[in-house]
Amino acid sequence: MRIALVSDIHGNLPALEAVLADTRRRAVTRIVNLGDSLSGPLLPIETARFLMKQDWLQLAGNHERQLLEFAAKGGGESDAFAYAHLTPDVFEWMRGLTHARALDDEVFLCHGTPRSDVEGFLDSVEGDHTRPATRDELAERCALTAPRVIACGHTHIPRVTQSPRGQLLVNAGSVGLQAYEDDHPHYYRVEGGDAYARYATIEKRGGAWHAQIHPVPYDHESMARLAERNGRPGWAHALRTGLMPRPH
Repeated sequence: MRIALVSDIHGNLPALEAVLADTRRRAVTRIVNLGDSLSGPLLPIETARFLMKQDWLQLAGNHERQLLEFAAKGGGESDAFAYAHLTPDVFEWMRGLTHARALDDEVFLCHGTPRSDVEGFLDSVEGDHTRPATRDELAERCALTAPRVIACGHTHIPRVTQSPRGQLLVNAGSVGLQAYEDDHPHYYRVEGGDAYARYATIEKRGGAWHAQIHPVPYDHESMARLAERNGRPGWAHALRTGLMPRPH
């Protein structure tokens, strides 16, 4: 079995379609979605309609939770755009999703970490950037002992490493957005440095689990122009370059 891990689509349906075409080329047998699927100034309702038709196991990311809480708590520009374009059946679908669950006895899936949808797992914020998590940080963020593989998303940073217990840890990267700025726990920037969509595959060979990260080209310019039309030039720059714009 070869499992594709997609995450952090952020309403970028053309990027997801390119990724799915690549999964067919790689003979993937199962697809799971690790969340943050709709938020952003692109195609939230079109992406939701597509995802709701799939038979995949799908998780909620922090943005799904934030969209469900938006009427009561408000939120940022990306959630506001998605909230305005989604319909009641999409909100009902999101209510049925959880941020973490086991795929089977050997593989565990989470958006952030097993305990939180907003905590980075394989990377830590340091100053205005991120760095790979230390062994102690990895151990502290996950007390699970049974899974042989733990897959996550949230940070948009594709990475494959091992836990102190020898578990395979995989961050699938982001399908839909290769750079962003955030203010939790304080201001920092993540930049992938290119415009490729990304996903990961995991498979068991010879009794051992293996993972690969796959960059996939797609028509990012059309999505950059859409972001511009929807008033988000920073998103457009990120979609084109994998970098955040610098102050003039």
